[in-house]
Amino acid sequence: MRFTVPGELEGICVKDFLRKHCSVSARSLARLKRTEMGITCNGEHTRSIDILHAGDTIELRFPDDDMHIEPVNLPVEIVYEDSQVIVFNKPPYMPVHPVKDYHLNTLANAAAYHAEIMGERYIFRVINRLDKDTSGLVLAAKNAYAAAFLKNHTEKLYIALCEGRIDGSGTIDEPLRLKEGHGIQREIGEGGVRAITHYTTVKNYGDEYTLLEIHLETGRTHQIRAHFSCKGYPLAGDDMYGGRREKFPRQCLHCAEISFIHPESGKTVTIRKNIDFFEEIK
Repeated sequence: MRFTVPGELEGICVKDFLRKHCSVSARSLARLKRTEMGITCNGEHTRSIDILHAGDTIELRFPDDDMHIEPVNLPVEIVYEDSQVIVFNKPPYMPVHPVKDYHLNTLANAAAYHAEIMGERYIFRVINRLDKDTSGLVLAAKNAYAAAFLKNHTEKLYIALCEGRIDGSGTIDEPLRLKEGHGIQREIGEGGVRAITHYTTVKNYGDEYTLLEIHLETGRTHQIRAHFSCKGYPLAGDDMYGGRREKFPRQCLHCAEISFIHPESGKTVTIRKNIDFFEEIK
């Protein structure tokens, strides 16, 4: 990571520059201080108390992460990558992380394989985690600093195919709680946490289906699936929430767009990857 000291911060110390203006956490700063040449100024080792001048270049070298995910060569498209972040287009039916029944066919395994062949070493730090059957863009950071920064500087746009006809646009502002007797399924109800879903109709397929673009103001578990199901418009193929599976074998939900402020350059990066749910079942 490289940062240039702007003119208005002439005379600031290294610690204040990194903590207050570069969003480096106290924990990351402590790790960098323990790493040989972890913090340099214009190519020379520097201390956190040293004074910086306008135009100085601060470089952070994070220690290698320990990786515990087995690399597996899996067919996953990489749609964006640089030294700080990587974006995958996750196919449906692939978990993001290894779990009890899925050890070697996850996105984390694919990421570990890609890192290995690229000669890189980093923990797979996911910024937006998708359900196994949900497809679409998954953003991951290559270091702790980028992960912490991106948590508050990332926006996602989903597309979903719902059963029934929905016209125009609107907002669902209903609290979600764990459904009684279930381990993960959610429902609208008192005592739940506030959940806000904004949607816009893209296309109606008669009265049978509606294609929506969806933006989440909050990020609750199963928020899109539970909100539309409770309103009488379950996602096509989502049998957990009342959707029919005669035509679609999985919930028709896809993360189509990710926009984020780059942790190093400060520029906005927007990536779009559409899907046609009807093409998927042909």
